[in-house]
Amino acid sequence: MLRDKNLIPLSHQHQHALALCVRIDRTIQAGQVDVAAFQAEIQQIFQQEIGFHFEAEEKVLFPAAERFSELKVLVAELSVEHAVLREMFDLSRTGEFDTALLTKFAGLLSTHIRKEERQLFERMQGLLTQEEMAAIGEGLQGALANANESCLLPNEATRLRGKAE
Repeated sequence: MLRDKNLIPLSHQHQHALALCVRIDRTIQAGQVDVAAFQAEIQQIFQQEIGFHFEAEEKVLFPAAERFSELKVLVAELSVEHAVLREMFDLSRTGEFDTALLTKFAGLLSTHIRKEERQLFERMQGLLTQEEMAAIGEGLQGALANANESCLLPNEATRLRGKAE
């Protein structure tokens, strides 16, 4: 199903976070991980985008979804995942990540994003009217006003490298 235009800002932010998860996974697989550099990048993306993103979902999207009994359990799961991910962002801020925790973080964030995209967004698009979706879009626009709209570029230590490097 095509993504409703009112959810596209969240989907764009999901793409940014998924790109981070892919880079973490590939870097770890290559054995070239600089945990401190990734912690710094994780903090930057949280401060500039994900913190606003979580708040927008919790204040705008989740209340709209919870009106439907079939989405209540899913919204509860996603809310718990937000809390767990916030704790992990805090651990990255305090420098407590190691390779194992970095791997766990990337897996949890990736799984969470895919659940929102494939389950929550898809179901909401089927249940809400265009007017309701437009109201969500307006609410998200306001809630995301202070978020950075550009994809953050990886730093030298966290960017993907070709085989020749």
